[in-house]
Amino acid sequence: MSEPQLRVVLAKLGFDGHDRGIKIVARILRDAGMEVIYLGLRQSYLNVVNAVEQEDADAVGLSMHNASHMTLAPKMVEALAAAGLDVPVIVGGIVPDEDVTELLEKGVAVVLGPGASAEQVAISVRDAVAAKA
Repeated sequence: MSEPQLRVVLAKLGFDGHDRGIKIVARILRDAGMEVIYLGLRQSYLNVVNAVEQEDADAVGLSMHNASHMTLAPKMVEALAAAGLDVPVIVGGIVPDEDVTELLEKGVAVVLGPGASAEQVAISVRDAVAAKA
């Protein structure tokens, strides 16, 4: 019996317009057998929460490249919790090492940097979902 296919919502919050990395992550997750719901650029918390609810998603992946990670990622965690959704938030992109611990303390499940391999990305998503189960 195979494991159920994970559903992951990917989004760029706020005004970050760099989408090359998140499109690569979408491909990595699809190649790893996951269903990806890519919301695109300039999304709001509400759009992401609605997508998680409507798609019955198992995780949220956020790509951060404009130094907004310390504000936007914790607010995404809070918005999901306020909606009663217990799904992990995975952050990828340009996040300074000194910010990682604080993001984890604020509820982000995983932080992946630019050097993360395709295998690390897929395993991190699976592990974050399993930890919430």
